[in-house]
Amino acid sequence: MATPSSEDRLSRLRGPIAPQAYTARKITALTANPGCARRAVLDAAGVDKNALAARVGFAARFGQSPFAISRGNAFEDLVKADGYAAMFTLLRAELDVPVHEAGVADLNTVGANTDLKLRAAETRRLLRRVAEGSDERLILDHPVLTLQVAGQSAYLEPDAVTHRISGRFYIAEIKSFAAIDGQADPGKVAEAAKQAAVYVIALRQTLAALGLDAATAAAAVADQFLLICPKDFANQPYGRLVDLRQKLDAIEFQLGRLSRAEDLAALLPADATFDLTTDLDGTPARTGGELARALDHLDPAYNPACLDFCELAQYCRNQATTACEPARLGTSVRNELPGIDSTRTALRLIDAVLDPDPAQAEIVQRLRAADRLRARRIGGAA
Repeated sequence: MATPSSEDRLSRLRGPIAPQAYTARKITALTANPGCARRAVLDAAGVDKNALAARVGFAARFGQSPFAISRGNAFEDLVKADGYAAMFTLLRAELDVPVHEAGVADLNTVGANTDLKLRAAETRRLLRRVAEGSDERLILDHPVLTLQVAGQSAYLEPDAVTHRISGRFYIAEIKSFAAIDGQADPGKVAEAAKQAAVYVIALRQTLAALGLDAATAAAAVADQFLLICPKDFANQPYGRLVDLRQKLDAIEFQLGRLSRAEDLAALLPADATFDLTTDLDGTPARTGGELARALDHLDPAYNPACLDFCELAQYCRNQATTACEPARLGTSVRNELPGIDSTRTALRLIDAVLDPDPAQAEIVQRLRAADRLRARRIGGAA
């Protein structure tokens, strides 16, 4: 748990704007690139990375359309209608659940209050009741689970947590992409599985915080999740269980590698800020140059895959290109050139314009051998 002083430091970095909450999508992005101090600090501080990228001149080129969001909300309402009747139909088909209905606890609000901490406390209270057998048939609609991420408490909202089925809770995720003839887009299913794995880990941590030992908490949550999506080209709900064991192992490992965000933030200059507020006349409180200088104090770990999921990827790619960093050509190139800060340096070492230091000697030998082989192949082709 972060100390008050570290929380205050992260709050000052963000400025007076309300923080953006962690989401499962953000956490999967963090675990995909755990060495990126830049993203770790910005997410922990709750900075709007999309707005920040635009302010420094590299607006993100992806995002979900309003039409897709509306379609997703409409499909979720259909699944949740009549006390999750559609979901119980799917649970009976996939898990042979012997009950036809259950009570639903709506945790989108608690007494008209949407505060995440209050909703998390109510989620814990209801989970305790279900775990103790007081409410065996209770579906939790949009519960709030807690997960420790880089020393910070993240509050996460799965679509639903089922009642205990054969002694285990199941995460249910409702997605708007279609399953055609029983097959959904593999990439979208994989992304949904990553997010569901984050929820499973959070639910296990939440149960452990209620007093269950780690083994019991792990066994109480299924290592599968129920994916619910439209069938074919209609809005009829279709569901199937998706195995999460590989995803769980990978994400738990990467979560353990994340550096503590407050420790990284402490390395920033005292005047560093990511304040995105504007004056009444629309003038930004901080110029793009000031924001960029603060960003440059945080070490990125850019690789081309960042373009698929990170709002700041265009900014980081531009830096990597300007500096001729090996990472701009991919993680495999970066990993093959340890201790060499740029492709320009690598070329100078190959041509003996620079002398390698002892740590670079082995890789330079391999580079020169590869260069000779390339020259031989080109000569043979000629």
